[in-house]
Amino acid sequence: MSSLALIKKDTVDVVAAKIRQFQEHGELQLPPNYSVENAMKSAWLELQEATDKDGNLALGVCTRDSIANALLKMVVQGLNPAKNQCYFVAYGKKLVLMRSYFGSIHVAKSVDQNIEDIFGEVVYEGDEFEFEKKRGKTIITVHKQKLANMKKENIIAAYATVLYKDGREESAVMTVDEIKQAWKQSPVHPVDVSGKIKAGSTHDKFTTEMCKRTVINRACKPIINSSDDSNLVVRIAKETDAELAEAEVAQEIEENANTEIIDIEATVIEAEQPDEAQPQPEPEPSEPVKDGAPF
Repeated sequence: MSSLALIKKDTVDVVAAKIRQFQEHGELQLPPNYSVENAMKSAWLELQEATDKDGNLALGVCTRDSIANALLKMVVQGLNPAKNQCYFVAYGKKLVLMRSYFGSIHVAKSVDQNIEDIFGEVVYEGDEFEFEKKRGKTIITVHKQKLANMKKENIIAAYATVLYKDGREESAVMTVDEIKQAWKQSPVHPVDVSGKIKAGSTHDKFTTEMCKRTVINRACKPIINSSDDSNLVVRIAKETDAELAEAEVAQEIEENANTEIIDIEATVIEAEQPDEAQPQPEPEPSEPVKDGAPF
């Protein structure tokens, strides 16, 4: 048996056994339209192409335990790479699962059955845009656009709105400066020290979608984090975010260890900021952008 086939057998068998255990104990109820087999097949195809920052194949450098753990977290959250809901990123010898904003929407709707939909929009200079605060909640009251304003260099803000089945709405609003600050924390460094988006980067080519992604992740994270940890999906979702933040901090320290002094305490604090003051920075996807991929 080849080494690749052996890795697949070990990891898939481990994940399948753990999922059965969760289901037998009544801890996990997968969505009726979710196929574990299809999700695992999609994940395995993606993993065979995944590489670390040095171009090494993730399956060749990452531990089998971390591979199995990433796959397990994918299944528990009901995610499928084929639907652009998640990605796999290699940090050293550790494989980490990363949700896209599609994945964050899926998990948020899973933990709060009252959510009807979650969507993001950008605000351009010249738009008529107003919002108000009601008991600490942000409500968008007016947003009117003109086609002439819709240029990426005119983006001044973005917002994500959570629509509930009872008609309630709640939004998260971020200015373009807040969005860029979030992007600065991404391992791909799409924004330079002066605050300019690097020409040719995914964030430059797909600025509108990247802005939506960032603010959607910001809107979803409080929903997930405020949910009861007794829910297995919630617990695993939080562990996924924490593991990703920890891996990113470790990589940032390693990359800068021999070039500059790093304020470790400040870096950890930033990684724990809610959402996108975070965000869960996602890897820069290949073109075209998959979601439309954590910034």
